[in-house]
Amino acid sequence: MPSAPLNVPVEGTVTHSPEGPMLRLTRRLDGHDTFLTGSLDIADSSIPVRILTLDDVTVLRPTSEFPAPADGEHWHGRLHLPHGLRPRSVPPDLNAAADQEGRSLDALDEAELRYALTFLSEATTPDIRQARIEAVVSALPATIGRTQ
Repeated sequence: MPSAPLNVPVEGTVTHSPEGPMLRLTRRLDGHDTFLTGSLDIADSSIPVRILTLDDVTVLRPTSEFPAPADGEHWHGRLHLPHGLRPRSVPPDLNAAADQEGRSLDALDEAELRYALTFLSEATTPDIRQARIEAVVSALPATIGRTQ
């Protein structure tokens, strides 16, 4: 994982829960380390936050006392990510299967690739993993110059 820090402008709305305020981002963080901590510069304060990205939403949960705005209030700030961009690596077995079938993983956008890699990583047995690899590969377009 790269170690170069990254600073990202963010904005969103506030939601309060029994555990404290949650700062929901307007746009999901893609390609960044999540389920880690970072710091958020907001309203002349720098607060430590836990970064939680699930499906299509990213939420920042302050890990210390923070005078959060009211529910539904819009906010903006700068999120400091200590570990920079998260590399997305395609597992060798998926890459080999795609190459063998003349299919291209490059056709997937970031969300599709994330979905395919998550789908594959959640396989509980080797047989299920193989079936999932076959399902992903069969949905990919043929590489240029090769027809199926």
